[in-house]
Amino acid sequence: MTETTSAEASQAKSVLMKIAAFVADRNIPFLVCSIGMIVMLLWAGKFKMTAPGAEGIIPLVTNSPFTSWLFKVFGPYIGSDMIGATEWTAAILLIIGYFKPKAGILGGIILVGMFFTTSTMLITTPDDTVVVHGIHYMNNLGLFLFKDIISFGVAFYLISYYGRKAILAENHS
Repeated sequence: MTETTSAEASQAKSVLMKIAAFVADRNIPFLVCSIGMIVMLLWAGKFKMTAPGAEGIIPLVTNSPFTSWLFKVFGPYIGSDMIGATEWTAAILLIIGYFKPKAGILGGIILVGMFFTTSTMLITTPDDTVVVHGIHYMNNLGLFLFKDIISFGVAFYLISYYGRKAILAENHS
């Protein structure tokens, strides 16, 4: 897939193509995804470092084959602090990535591992759905977890964006 250049964008004829070129030229997808991810990680990470935050993720962490060991070894409060610190680390790396793209790649890789793990909790966490007239629907817990599938995709996008920037920087050195 090739990216639209400013010269190509200025030649766009239809309104739809001009809108698409405007969005692409200003890196709006990257800005929305990266800033949104950074805010979410800082906010959620800080909440996990509180007693209610730690207690809220107990059913998720303890039922996951990937994370249950964490609370067994460290307990829910220190284990939750570690999860929050991981989120903060990824957020800080994404911020540094604005200036040093390789840091953004590393932050994205951390997010891929983190969101893969939390996405699997949709399968391992009991009571994340409700049954209405025989059909399963996600309840608040299920919807809370489902956002991590979208975040999983955003993490890959951020790796690719920062990766393109790092490649350009290496090629211009």
